Amino acid sequence: MIYFLMQLIGALFAGPFCLLYTYFAYGTFDMDKAGQIAVAPTMLLGFVFMGLYLWRKNYLTGDKHLYSPVSVPYLAWSLLAGMTSICIIGLLMSELTFLPNLLDQTFDILQSGWLGILCISVLGPVLEELLFRGAITKELLRRYSPAKAILFSGLIFGIFHLNPVQIIGACLIGFLLAWLYYKTRSLMACILIHIMNNGLSVYLSLKHPEMEDVTHLLSNPYVLVWAVVFILLLLLSLKQLNKYNISDTNTTTTEL
Repeated sequence: MIYFLMQLIGALFAGPFCLLYTYFAYGTFDMDKAGQIAVAPTMLLGFVFMGLYLWRKNYLTGDKHLYSPVSVPYLAWSLLAGMTSICIIGLLMSELTFLPNLLDQTFDILQSGWLGILCISVLGPVLEELLFRGAITKELLRRYSPAKAILFSGLIFGIFHLNPVQIIGACLIGFLLAWLYYKTRSLMACILIHIMNNGLSVYLSLKHPEMEDVTHLLSNPYVLVWAVVFILLLLLSLKQLNKYNISDTNTTTTEL
């Protein structure tokens, strides 16, 4: 709820200025035009207020492991796990085309300018990781067993997106991100995977608008083969990640 509250506050700040802009730019108060212009500034201000809230609550400064670097091999396996998860989710969602995309127009507006692209690709992933892994998952791990905390974290992350076409995929990637955070207490791998996911989505939307996700780059006759390859690579990467002791973060991994 706090995330949406901060976005609402951002809208209250950005809205009047965008409305004034339409008056000076077009000679009239155009609510529709102002609404479109305000989407990216609202998102940016919401992120700023969210960051301030997390800072005030000591979530950004109270944990020395939060920004700790992880070893290069661990990071490489994490990115492989993230990339294969993104592809598997893409294949799954390609079979669930009946799910509506309620935010399609909003994303189109955001991706029409550099500020919106920056918010989706970089600022959003960073702030969401600080909130969902650095704050929510951290608190869940204090209250529940690791398995329950990761399950609850992924479900919360998925439901938070509200958009039906995003919920399932967000839940699944949320499980992975929560597990990676649990293993290291560092957000580095989580943030990079999140940026990779959102960045790929924006890139495909702008450069290949006919494609829904990265899996559409694959040859259709071999989709099942690719699915098996992705699953095997994901299992391999998870197995390797579960073995690691992350010396860079002074964190010893444990079996889940």
